[in-house]
Amino acid sequence: MFATDRELPITGGAPKRAYVRRIFGAIAPRYDLLNHLLSANLDRRWRRRAVNALGWEGNPSGTYLDLCAGTLDLAAELGNRRGFRGRVIAVDFVPEMLRHGRGKSGRTVSAGGDALELPFGTAVFDGATVGFGVRNLMDLDAGLREAARVLKPGARLVILEFATPPRNPLRGLYLLYLRRVLPKIGRLVSKHRDAYDWLPASVSAFPEPAQLAKRIEQAGFREVRYDLLAGGICAVHVGARGERQAAGV
Repeated sequence: MFATDRELPITGGAPKRAYVRRIFGAIAPRYDLLNHLLSANLDRRWRRRAVNALGWEGNPSGTYLDLCAGTLDLAAELGNRRGFRGRVIAVDFVPEMLRHGRGKSGRTVSAGGDALELPFGTAVFDGATVGFGVRNLMDLDAGLREAARVLKPGARLVILEFATPPRNPLRGLYLLYLRRVLPKIGRLVSKHRDAYDWLPASVSAFPEPAQLAKRIEQAGFREVRYDLLAGGICAVHVGARGERQAAGV
């Protein structure tokens, strides 16, 4: 019997945090393979688009943050860019994921930590990325405010996250794949019973791109924009840290 949306802790809080930590720890050994397989390798292109939007060329020797870093694919995409001379601090609260990301770039440094309580000072990073991670936070708004806290004024936050195509027939085909095909492939390859039920459930419950953009603004970012990729399967959000932090940061 497979998990249903009602059985998954998609609404947040401590149950969601514990569930996310457990399933990502379990699938860490095959996480990269499944990312590439389930996206038909589009995930590589999406990560390149995210790093392109970061504006790191303005400070190639800076220190950048990759939140919810997983196996460091996004951190390494920046760290291995020609001309990049800085550091990428890759933070995740699942140690198994970080271990499987070792060696992808000599300019990345792994650090265990929770995106809601980062072990860094205020206004210390020159930019930050999050790849397919904000959807898994137990408190989205708190995570966005914490990202704003550690960024320097004017520094960019780039969020790469799944979305749902807005128009048919792609929307219908995508939902069929997401809800029926993807979980079966995920279970077969990962050998985990319900980890890939989490993806469609969490995507369905997550704010649409326009709503997410508003919440990024409310967290203390300006000039927020987003681009839909692959017809709306994925979105890249970009915002610059404002001069003043949002209330509650």
